[in-house]
Amino acid sequence: MIVDWINKFLEYMWPYLDKAICTTAKNIAKPIIDEQIPKYKIDAVEFETLTLGSLPPTFQGMKVYVTDEKELIMEPLIKWAGNPNVTVAVKAFGLKATVQVVDLQVFALPRITLKPLVPSFPCFANIYVSLMEKPHVDFGLKFVGADLMSIPGLYRFVQELIKDQVANMYLWPKTLQVQILDPAKAFKRPVGILHVRVVRAMKLRKKDLLGASDPYVKLKLTEDKLPSKKTTVKHKNLNPEWNEEFDIVVKDPQTQALEIHVFDWEQVGKHDKMGMNVVPLKELTPKEPKVMTLELLKNMDLNDAQNEKLRGQLVVELTYKPFKEDEIPKSFEESKTVQKAPESTPDGGGVLVVIVHEAQDVEGKHHTNPYVRILFRGEEKKTEHVKKNRDPRWEQEFTFMLDEPPINDKLHVEVLSRSSGIGLLHPKESLGYIDINLSDVVNNKRINERYHLIDSKNGRIQIELQWRTK
Repeated sequence: MIVDWINKFLEYMWPYLDKAICTTAKNIAKPIIDEQIPKYKIDAVEFETLTLGSLPPTFQGMKVYVTDEKELIMEPLIKWAGNPNVTVAVKAFGLKATVQVVDLQVFALPRITLKPLVPSFPCFANIYVSLMEKPHVDFGLKFVGADLMSIPGLYRFVQELIKDQVANMYLWPKTLQVQILDPAKAFKRPVGILHVRVVRAMKLRKKDLLGASDPYVKLKLTEDKLPSKKTTVKHKNLNPEWNEEFDIVVKDPQTQALEIHVFDWEQVGKHDKMGMNVVPLKELTPKEPKVMTLELLKNMDLNDAQNEKLRGQLVVELTYKPFKEDEIPKSFEESKTVQKAPESTPDGGGVLVVIVHEAQDVEGKHHTNPYVRILFRGEEKKTEHVKKNRDPRWEQEFTFMLDEPPINDKLHVEVLSRSSGIGLLHPKESLGYIDINLSDVVNNKRINERYHLIDSKNGRIQIELQWRTK
């Protein structure tokens, strides 16, 4: 089943992988070619065409190994009978010759190791690839229309040469290592909290043709994969006041910086950028609030002349609060722990906690005043509704006391909009929904995910679930 899924995934992704692999191959080959051609008095070697064709590789089988280390080991059997179009032009002494690769077949048994496994997406820091045996590579080479592989002895020579060269580089125990994440950063534990108060903005530029702008602020730390924090939207206001507060987890105050972006909210279409700025955390004195008036820039390129244009100012108050030694989470597993259920919880049961954080890109046909309706075992709970906002933030928590774990249950979450007018026409409409299986939260104790809403064009909602026991 897993192999079928991977093959289906490759089939859909192959046009994009083809382009990415070919671009990477060109970038790798160019410096090597440039270094070698002077030795043979060749003027140039160029790819006239380079595409891997329409037929993706297929996985014929897969072995997965479990070890005591923080790693995942896979050994797939890969077969590729491709139809690539690879044409290389060689120019020398005023002449040009082209060589074309045809009828390519590859059989390989690689070992792919993902390690170390880390608590940051994509959940592993490095990919290691080795070949467990020499690969089989079969292809034809056409030169001015003739197949060079028909020359006696040349076919076997080229075959063995390729096998030996590839094996010399990557035959087990030799490996090709590709770093995905810096392991040191991936394993970093939280060391403090950045408290941000977005106070106000002044003299923002008008972005809407009719009337003023509808500004809001997004906050995000560099080197952080979590969603941005966002203020509410202040409609038709070039000097908005928010006085809204946010807490952001800090992992490295010496290297991380706070990115601040101001956007103009649009009911339809993309939100316009109004300006931005960046504050390195190392400029903050721990535990001391610092009020800053930031000039809004187009970007952080000091040489960009457009940064000289006035875009307004943003006032923020920043306080970096380091954790005390006994407050620092000791490990990723500890950071996943949740509160205990109250003593009155039934034996064998627990408390299901549902935290509705925020939604993005939710949009109604007649109005967008979103609120969330939660339905579980016939019990209904609702958030407050937010007026005229496609990116609402609720941060509301709901609890359900249960006699047994909800392993086979689903949680129905629906985003709705309620008309703010008095009329009876279109009083309420659905902006999208999602049904969440609860077996994962029972097994993992806590999950915090962003879900794509069904029956919504681009809508997403962030829901945190906790299963608390005594």
